[in-house]
Amino acid sequence: MASQVKQNVCLIVIDGWGITDTIKGNAIANADTPVMDNLQNEYAFHSLEASGLAVGLPAGVMGNSEVGHTTIGSGRAMFQDLVKINLSIQEDALKTNKALTEAMHRAKNGNGRLHFLGLVSDGGVHSHIDHLLALLKIAKDYGVAKSFIQFFSDGRDTSPTSGVTYVQRVLNYIDEINYGTLATVVGRYYAMDRDKRYDRIQIAYEGLVKGVGQLASPEAITEVMVNRYNAVESQRQTDEFMTPIIGDQDGRIKDGDTLVFIDFRADRMRQIVEAFGIEPQFSTDVMPKDLHVVTMTEYKKQYVFPVLFPPTPPDNVIAEWLSKKGLRQMHVAETEKYAHVTFFFNGGREMQFEFEERVMVPSPKVATYNLQPEMNAKGVADEVILAIESGKYPFVMCNFAPPDMVGHTGVYEAAVTACSVTDANIGRIFEACEKNNYALIITADHGNAEKMITEDGGPFTAHTLYRVPLIMTRGKFRNITHDATLCDVAPTVLKVMGLDVPAEMSGHSLLAE
Repeated sequence: MASQVKQNVCLIVIDGWGITDTIKGNAIANADTPVMDNLQNEYAFHSLEASGLAVGLPAGVMGNSEVGHTTIGSGRAMFQDLVKINLSIQEDALKTNKALTEAMHRAKNGNGRLHFLGLVSDGGVHSHIDHLLALLKIAKDYGVAKSFIQFFSDGRDTSPTSGVTYVQRVLNYIDEINYGTLATVVGRYYAMDRDKRYDRIQIAYEGLVKGVGQLASPEAITEVMVNRYNAVESQRQTDEFMTPIIGDQDGRIKDGDTLVFIDFRADRMRQIVEAFGIEPQFSTDVMPKDLHVVTMTEYKKQYVFPVLFPPTPPDNVIAEWLSKKGLRQMHVAETEKYAHVTFFFNGGREMQFEFEERVMVPSPKVATYNLQPEMNAKGVADEVILAIESGKYPFVMCNFAPPDMVGHTGVYEAAVTACSVTDANIGRIFEACEKNNYALIITADHGNAEKMITEDGGPFTAHTLYRVPLIMTRGKFRNITHDATLCDVAPTVLKVMGLDVPAEMSGHSLLAE
């Protein structure tokens, strides 16, 4: 039997709509936004923190769409893998990690050979150099005879020629603790392909296994890299595109070795891991046998490899909580953000909960969204209005993509149009809410379109650290004494609906009761 709902709610998540007083380069402030202006002035309004630790990211790190929707939907800050690993190192807990200690034990009591493979930089998108150095020290303390570093150079999340600084940092640390060897350097273009271009993976693999590449002592690797940076155009290589440099022939991957892949982001690790842990998808005459493969996080659910930090999907996210109460709900987005109102909003789970319905509106097929800055905001609004008018759904939610997706193009005029169109379609939904007695709650997942120009006048395409709005058209906010965050959205929605908040949600309802 469905729970009794006091008030139906429509939740709008605007993608990339932050708050700042700066007018120059602010596509939101310079757009035609009478609806949002009126809602902010006439109804309950507050700002929310949408970056850093408030959403489970490291302090000072800008929020993103995935983390934002996960936080909104789950009602709690779910520490991202980067933060989890950082905390385990800070708290000296990594050395007792079960999957890691078992790998160390196997290496120590087996052939004495351990490899750490992954992207080595401080980009923090796929991995972090600090994690590698911590793992190396743990291996030494555990008594593993030999540890080899298989260094995948970055140049994409970091400067294209910054790799030498990370190589030098690794070499300095090896000298400092008198342990480990820099065995190989190879660019992520080869080692981290994700689009089934197995010829690239083969180049990395044969460097790691057969030593196919340029030989150099570990101490000479930085010189080799600098020479490649400075080579003539056809011979020039930056970090991303480094063909293998072999620093230690003993560091080739051999029968019985133990491999620990250090990246925490999965997508660009799958092909290289499968080449070692399952079978290569290319022809090669050397395939090491009896390898023990361990991964930092779960790269794919179907893999059987031990995982240092397995996923922990949250219980009782708002979609699940409403489902348990027998309440129908509708989630709407265009193609570009469909995963965000389903997988991410539902706490990182593909499953569709009972009584949950979904509509995906096609995004326009254009090369870049500045060419059609309205995207399909109208189509999203049309579906939301249909859901509201049907009276079937006590909870309706949607995402408006244009401010973020057009903001990323760096084309200011197009972003202004994107924000104006988004505002107009929010107005259409607001009218439907008023006619059908729905409370409208509006927030955003992170900032973006409010900063389109850098300080020196160039295009700015990234997310921002600015706070985001929270608007509520029914009821008032209580006296808010804490630093309100995206965690507070789901508890507020539930209280507006007249429902209890599950204990797993650490966010606070902002509704005055």
